[in-house]
Amino acid sequence: MVSAKFNKKYIIKSFSKINLHLNVLQKSKNNLHKIESLVMFCGIYDKIELKKSKTNLHKINFVGKYSNGLQKKNTIRDLLSILDKKKYLKNQKFNIKITKNIPHRSGMGGGSMNAASILKFFIDKNFINLQISEINNIAKKIGSDVVLGLNNNIKLLNSRGKIINFKKKFNLYLALVYPNFGCSTSKIYKMVRTYNRPSFKNNRNPKLPELIGLKNDLENVAFVKYRKLFYLKNYIETLPNIYFARMTGSGSTIIGYFKRKKDALYGTKLLRKRYKNYWCIFTKTI
Repeated sequence: MVSAKFNKKYIIKSFSKINLHLNVLQKSKNNLHKIESLVMFCGIYDKIELKKSKTNLHKINFVGKYSNGLQKKNTIRDLLSILDKKKYLKNQKFNIKITKNIPHRSGMGGGSMNAASILKFFIDKNFINLQISEINNIAKKIGSDVVLGLNNNIKLLNSRGKIINFKKKFNLYLALVYPNFGCSTSKIYKMVRTYNRPSFKNNRNPKLPELIGLKNDLENVAFVKYRKLFYLKNYIETLPNIYFARMTGSGSTIIGYFKRKKDALYGTKLLRKRYKNYWCIFTKTI
């Protein structure tokens, strides 16, 4: 008879990240870019199933529409490698199955949020017991976005590299469009030639109308490389009663933001009719 502790299966929803704002401030000496970003999460998520394993190896299995190319090198394997090397998991091994609903290279942080969600799970379930500084250190080793996914609060990554969590959230409805290609984050950043000053100077939670005046500096670069994204955003901005439209992250997903559910649903319907080969989906902020 198998022990109950090995039979127990845990289910995690790894929600997608969206950038309401992204300022590229400067390029550092290590060739990384310093940014300022306002981040929140929406209802699209990857489903993660975990079970303790009786073997001496972790098993990671990706399934679903957007699982291709993720079997060998991925953020979850990086996370487990770090935890095993430090012996934080005390030789416990896991079978992990991830149903990928978030497109690869979409600017929605699918891989980073997967690692963040599993790290948070290990902490919440007391599989590991670490100080906040060590948790943040592990997250940064995996990827710059991982630390943003340790909770689902709306948050600001400010110009000094500090994360400010906000209590107030925005109730917005979204029409997301992912075209039939993704954007390489590294290639998009390599094309950045101009830098901006910070938009947030007092670290306060912005009010809803202020979101319209924000921007994503990476749009200009992505639109030069991928002209389809430029025309896609232009069309989304013409949808009836849209509040604003913006690319998330380094692309390629463009999001139309709406105040009313019915407007977002109608906008998604129009997008599906026009872009039959694109991933067009309705969701809302969480």
